[in-house]
Amino acid sequence: DMTEVGWGCLTGEGRAPLTEKIREVQRLRRTGNLPPIYPNGWFAAVESRQLARGQVVPVQMFGESMAVFRGEDGVAHVTDAYCPHIGANLAVGGVVKGNCIECPFHGWLFRGSDGACVHIPYSAKVPKTARVKRWESCELNGFVFVWHDAEGRSPLWVLPEVPEVADGSWSFRGRTVHHVLAHIQEMPENGADLAHLGHLHVPSIFKGSDLRHVFANSLLLDFAKHSWNGEWQVRSTPESHIADLRVTHAFALFGGKFKLFTMTVRAEQIGPGVVHLHFNTGLGSGVLVQTVTPMEALRQRVVHQFYSSKSFIAPYAKFVLLSEARHFERDIMIWNNKQYMSQPLLVSEDRLILRFRRWYNQFYSENSPKFTFKKENMEW
Repeated sequence: DMTEVGWGCLTGEGRAPLTEKIREVQRLRRTGNLPPIYPNGWFAAVESRQLARGQVVPVQMFGESMAVFRGEDGVAHVTDAYCPHIGANLAVGGVVKGNCIECPFHGWLFRGSDGACVHIPYSAKVPKTARVKRWESCELNGFVFVWHDAEGRSPLWVLPEVPEVADGSWSFRGRTVHHVLAHIQEMPENGADLAHLGHLHVPSIFKGSDLRHVFANSLLLDFAKHSWNGEWQVRSTPESHIADLRVTHAFALFGGKFKLFTMTVRAEQIGPGVVHLHFNTGLGSGVLVQTVTPMEALRQRVVHQFYSSKSFIAPYAKFVLLSEARHFERDIMIWNNKQYMSQPLLVSEDRLILRFRRWYNQFYSENSPKFTFKKENMEW
């Protein structure tokens, strides 16, 4: 599902298909000395609205294939995709029966709550060892989340609900989906990199997200720019897995003489893969729920869902979602083409980046998988 987002620099180069050009860039790209590729934490498997009762959805996460299904009681379950019998894919042709999933190959039936096989249609006895791996999961804020831990530990923290989403007082306003070919740590690191806000995200969103044009002079579009002021900090135990970014944003006209659409944003980075961006404006309040899911090494799926109060009029809500997407797509063009620097050359004003990396390091453990560079690894 490759798109042109973040690859505008390749669209005019030669006649080869864009996907082929992307593969070539990735093959030649210097990845740098990368941290482990899959941190420990909660990650979104599917959006709740994509999983009806009795439905099975195939999912790729952490380089693994999984089957996500919703039982007849409405509870979502996540298991390995492959049947332990002879290896058929439960997510491709599997059928939900009650709160179990039936293998399409021989009809073995696996219980969602623990993965145990409870029925083999042609055998009077079910082996005690017959079970499919079940992944710890939870469902809230519009997503089904899966817990990943390289040491096999139970969840180390609980994801918080957004009360207004849970009780339905805020309305769903829209969503965006992006794919990013970079290390997962690159994305949350932007929250602590306040200096990049004052450069990459200053030009008006009307100048788009293609960095070849964002900084080009334009008499028509340069009258409006974005202004930012923010701070980043980490919480103490027992919420040490959460970091907070507080930003004041305004749409500044004519060199800052006039400011429109002023809003305050409080972004909660909850572990390595979930962010709640809380907005407060003169027209109402809302939240962007961002999830970053590592599908495989250096490939992330990023979803934003936007919810807002009833007073947040629909056109303005769409504008906020579009604005967030445009700014995020500028970051994608950076991430897709950059090298990870394990020892970056920083100035004193960049000190929060080092603080962020020390904080984020808690999500890696002894058995967190490393990335081994091979040219074939870079051919997506």
